[in-house]
Amino acid sequence: MTIRDDFLTTARIALDLMRHRQVTESWDKPSALPEFGVSGLVGHIAYQALPVPKMISTPLGDEPVVTLMEHYARANWTELDVNDEFHTRIRAGGEKLAADGQKALCDQFEQTLDELEKMLPQQENRPVRMPHWGPWAVSLDEYLVSRLMEFVVHSDDLACSVGLDTPEFPRHVNETVIDLLTRMALNRHKAIDVVRALSRKERAPQDITAF
Repeated sequence: MTIRDDFLTTARIALDLMRHRQVTESWDKPSALPEFGVSGLVGHIAYQALPVPKMISTPLGDEPVVTLMEHYARANWTELDVNDEFHTRIRAGGEKLAADGQKALCDQFEQTLDELEKMLPQQENRPVRMPHWGPWAVSLDEYLVSRLMEFVVHSDDLACSVGLDTPEFPRHVNETVIDLLTRMALNRHKAIDVVRALSRKERAPQDITAF
């Protein structure tokens, strides 16, 4: 399995959750995330795939290409308050995508995944970028790793928001996501704290969250 296969598989698992009846019933309610409604959270999950066709068909730019971890270091969004303009914009974007309702959004998401199933296998591992990130790019495959993390983390947020069990993702998807979250956690915590949290419950710190 490649990261592109994992991306498509994980996105379709998220799509099944997004279409669930309990999401329908909770569409206009608050989610488990501060200041985020269920509808906006579903919109945010969909956004992890919706821009990708355009990103990989846009001509290459001249911005520097950095590693995924360098991207996170530069973006620094993990340290921002929930009411910061960056997070406010993300919530507004999710709500905008969800404005036409659950079915329209999920149908759009599925159409994008169908398109990507045809595009991704033959696509070179080219640089891609999101305009709001900053003046840099990352490789396509590293970008898709970051999207795996977003799908898995926010699927858990959505399931908890509507009273469902969190979907089961393939083990190799979880391994990729946990590896990324661990590396991100090392940017915020001492290495020994991460080691103890994973190996010594009697000395485990209270918090090793990645963001």
